Amino acid sequence: MATDSRPDNSEKTVQIRRCACVVKGGRRFSFTALVVVGDHKGRVGWGYGKAIEVPLAIDKAAKEANRSLVRVPIVETTIPHQIVGRFRASKVLLIPARPGTGIIAGECVRSVVESAGYTDILTKSFGSNNPMNLVKATFDALQKLRTRDDVARLRGVEL
Repeated sequence: MATDSRPDNSEKTVQIRRCACVVKGGRRFSFTALVVVGDHKGRVGWGYGKAIEVPLAIDKAAKEANRSLVRVPIVETTIPHQIVGRFRASKVLLIPARPGTGIIAGECVRSVVESAGYTDILTKSFGSNNPMNLVKATFDALQKLRTRDDVARLRGVEL
């Protein structure tokens, strides 16, 4: 039996932002973290955490991401069909690719599709390049994916 060198769930920090609240004594800083978690076998989730220190914000985001895991279909090493995901002003186009192509994607979309377990995929983002919106648009696209078996079962036909 072959063992996978990856841990159960790997987490990737997509974005860390610093927020300043101005109070009487000066500025009070807090941090937010956007984290994507996946098992590289078709389960992926995202989380957003806020705290007064970066490691705490990342931990909160990772916990939320683990609670929001969703299953996505993987056909060999890519997605079953082309799909567009939308969230607010961001649009993400996901295109299946032949084996050996690799992941052609920007930083935010790459972290999601890598965590999900895809190794061959083409992507293009349109509109806003806000990392939060891009991650949500990518999740929208991944959740709309259907395999041939899913469609046959839903239509009540045999392949």
